Amino acid sequence: MPIDPTQSYDDQNIFAKILRGEIPSRTVFENEHALAFHDIAPQAPYHVLVIPKGAYVSWDDFSARAEDAEIAGFVRAVGEVARAAGLVEPGYRLLANVGHDGHQEVPHLHVHIFAGRALGPMLARPM
Repeated sequence: MPIDPTQSYDDQNIFAKILRGEIPSRTVFENEHALAFHDIAPQAPYHVLVIPKGAYVSWDDFSARAEDAEIAGFVRAVGEVARAAGLVEPGYRLLANVGHDGHQEVPHLHVHIFAGRALGPMLARPM
């Protein structure tokens, strides 16, 4: 079920458990501020999640509360993962869901990196 981006951080969410080492992940990158790992239910041939190590519910929460060094470290991590995987050409997609209408399901900021095939239009066309 999609979450409310204004809710308090839940330290029992799956990404918090991954950060604490309680749940294993297939890590592809880690720095002081971010962790990147393969999604367990990939939606594209290449599907990696990048999460900040801090307790942030959503992009809105992160952009409002994170220190400049955390923001830089996280954003740079996303770019480093994409470059290291050779995704710059032919391209890739970044996705960060926020809140109910954005269909955010885990209350910890995460950016999806999708690649490996033509991804089609960004949104479903209105009916």
